[in-house]
Amino acid sequence: MAGKKFSFMSVILSVICVVFVAEAAAPAAAIGNQQFFWWIFLIITFLLPYGMVVAELGTTYDSDGGIYDWVRDALGDKWGARVAYYYWINFPLWIASLATLFPDIIGMVFGVEFNLVATVGIELAFTWIVVLMATSKVSDSAWVLNGGAILKVAIAVTVGALGIWYAMNNGFASDMSPATFLPDFTSTSALGYLSIIIFNFMGFEVICTFAKDMENPERDIPKAIIVGGLAIAAIYLFCSFGIGAAIPADQIDPDFGMIVAVQTMVGDSPLFAIISIVFLITLFANMASWSFGVNFVADYAAKHGNMPKPFGIESPKTEMPNGANVINGIVASLVLMIQLIPVDAIANGLFWMLFATSVVFLLLTYIPMFPAFIKLRKVDAKRPRVFTYPFRGTAMKVTLAIPVIELVLAIVATLVPFSAEEVPEKLPMIAIFIVLLLVGEVIRVLSAKGRTEEFKGLTAEEAEMRLADERTHGLDHL
Repeated sequence: MAGKKFSFMSVILSVICVVFVAEAAAPAAAIGNQQFFWWIFLIITFLLPYGMVVAELGTTYDSDGGIYDWVRDALGDKWGARVAYYYWINFPLWIASLATLFPDIIGMVFGVEFNLVATVGIELAFTWIVVLMATSKVSDSAWVLNGGAILKVAIAVTVGALGIWYAMNNGFASDMSPATFLPDFTSTSALGYLSIIIFNFMGFEVICTFAKDMENPERDIPKAIIVGGLAIAAIYLFCSFGIGAAIPADQIDPDFGMIVAVQTMVGDSPLFAIISIVFLITLFANMASWSFGVNFVADYAAKHGNMPKPFGIESPKTEMPNGANVINGIVASLVLMIQLIPVDAIANGLFWMLFATSVVFLLLTYIPMFPAFIKLRKVDAKRPRVFTYPFRGTAMKVTLAIPVIELVLAIVATLVPFSAEEVPEKLPMIAIFIVLLLVGEVIRVLSAKGRTEEFKGLTAEEAEMRLADERTHGLDHL
């Protein structure tokens, strides 16, 4: 893509826009004060190794495929196809979950209540506006990424500041004794929300798909991941602290926790309306920013016969992956039709059911990335690396095994009901997950029928030949 290039500041703002998810602050705050322990623990054991892996892979391999390409190169078409599907299916589920927030928040601001037809209409409007936004070139959409990042940070800082102000005037709503800051391993509900903290770190690989639009990707990607990651963690903690100051942790609604917290602190004032509307605007920016990475991965996978051919349809004018983009809108719209089923468990917790299921698929995407990284280090050892993961041998394997274990535990904690009370809430989620998982296997098999042969993953000889060919043709961007 020729044309305008991202400055380093734009890259940082893009990281914040993609990775910082304002709607995830409330579920994290619902963990209570122990969230501070888990944030610090997961920054050290998950964010740092994950970020450094992405930084090395993103600056070593230059392609639009991102995480899909890394896994396919290492583990072959079978796992590449799975990663592409998991990465993609999380996105329409996520769009649908955010769409469900719009009618209720608009109703809270303007004091109206929508019937089912109007509710679905508003949700579909959000969905297809996101699809329309995703038809623009990434480099032409820098204002969306930058603006979204600035608005997200402004909301988070405002909520955190309001929380401190509210606590100074009314006392803290939550128990602030030192014991509450220690982790409670007996609280299964809190463990379920840990997936949200890990989810809050996801998305740095999306930045790697912007590499062709950056001024200096080899320098900017590693710096953006480190600086952006620490900044995002600080923003989350400050915002969650504000929410917890206004509402006791056990009363925080994972759907509307941030908005309800603001309403508790300032009432139905103009400030409440402004924050609520800006919050809704940031959802558009968040979905648009993620769409670029997700759609390019699906498009790229379709060209290898690892996703259905319609995902590979591109705009002749902009070269944007419009096939994947339109399919996102169709699938998200169909998912929203679940509301027409007259079941209380679905109607009362639709946001969390869809959001948590999308989180599970996104977390599932990253599990193969770590063994893929280890294999690429082995078979493609001669390829120059601008940024190198700081550990080797056993130390590298241990530091990479820990994030994989955390991903598996987070998925289990999100899906598995640990008490009788959680069964009605989690059964629909489990059903959706199993159905979509099986659909993914069917799609993988059917997509492969168009291939002449299956790629099994790079060998050392193939990696050496590829590198030599790139150098011969001047394609080695390093």
